[in-house]
Amino acid sequence: MDSYDNMNRVLITDDVDTQCVDMLTANGFLVEKDIKLAKQPKEELIKRVQEVDILIVRSATKVTSAIIEGSPRLKLIGRAGTGTD
Repeated sequence: MDSYDNMNRVLITDDVDTQCVDMLTANGFLVEKDIKLAKQPKEELIKRVQEVDILIVRSATKVTSAIIEGSPRLKLIGRAGTGTD
């Protein structure tokens, strides 16, 4: 079983409450928030997600199989929000 102790790089690509960023940072995560990525071509998102362990989105960022398959370092995708898409 893999250890998840090294899951510390987080990319947030949609607008989330600042408390989310604050809580992650306070718990030792390196957080980058770039909400412009949701509107960029998927190749740009794949390039950026390759550098992180965790991706946090809302509804603007569409996480496709191509993004997941192109990001071998990615271990967790968190989707903030309510309802269904």
